[in-house]
Amino acid sequence: MNVKAKVTTVAWMATSIVMTAGWPVGNAAERQSTSVTASTEVWKVANIRTAYADGTYTATGQYGNAPSFITVTVTLHAGLITSANIKTHATNPISLDYQRRFADAVPAVVVGKPIEQVKVDRLAGSSGTPEGFNAALEQIKKRAAKSG
Repeated sequence: MNVKAKVTTVAWMATSIVMTAGWPVGNAAERQSTSVTASTEVWKVANIRTAYADGTYTATGQYGNAPSFITVTVTLHAGLITSANIKTHATNPISLDYQRRFADAVPAVVVGKPIEQVKVDRLAGSSGTPEGFNAALEQIKKRAAKSG
């Protein structure tokens, strides 16, 4: 399922819950609560979709005491990360191995997720590289944020 289909499906599912909230279960307060929850979910999806401009963004994140760096490139569509690429910069063979393993693992963890909800922790044995990734992602969020 592509990213556009996921967004449409989430919105459709939430809308269908609102439309069917009158099923003969529970009292009126429960039915209204279900309707409000579903409407809130549609609003969250719509808000994320409009909070960031579509495009491809690149930023370099720093981490560690050395310091170390990685360059992160993500493509956004409707607030969702549709692709992610990590460029490694380490010259030390051990650090380079951690960065490469992290770079290989990141797309499976972040692609298809709203950028606003992505924060990577220890991944593929790397505990420092995620700090650089998250720092770069924060820069990207600022650049991609729509004004207004």
